[in-house]
Amino acid sequence: MTVSITVTVNEQEYTREVEPRLLLSDFLRHELGLTGTHVGCEHGVCGACTILFDGESMRSCLIFAVQADGHSIATVEGLAKDKDNLSPLQQSFWETHGLQCGYCTPGILMTLIPFLKQNPNPSEDEIRHALSGNLCRCTGYQHIVDAVKLAAEKMMDVNSG
Repeated sequence: MTVSITVTVNEQEYTREVEPRLLLSDFLRHELGLTGTHVGCEHGVCGACTILFDGESMRSCLIFAVQADGHSIATVEGLAKDKDNLSPLQQSFWETHGLQCGYCTPGILMTLIPFLKQNPNPSEDEIRHALSGNLCRCTGYQHIVDAVKLAAEKMMDVNSG
């Protein structure tokens, strides 16, 4: 048995027939080819599969694709226009060496988008708290924190200018 769903992903509408048990993370990766959404623990603990669901961070491994019917999703692929025009957050990660292997990075970026909208001038403690649901095995998190601080500065400059 399959169910027809229509979802908007990165501002593009998709209609697909899916099995009711298909996870949203698998739908994004296997049905739409958006492999930037990584699957780590498949239990919602690591944060690698974080996407924006109607503008809010959500673990895509904890929701079925059928539950996304009629909703708007953003993945890491939707952050930049192209490789030469990164978002301020992506650019800040690049400038501060906020990633190493990069496996956790898409989930971290998608966690930070709504965080920075709600908190445009975060303290280091607030940043670390926001990142507490995203596991990274390669870094000590300091460069990630530095990237978030820089991104906040860049975003304030853009909004004030």
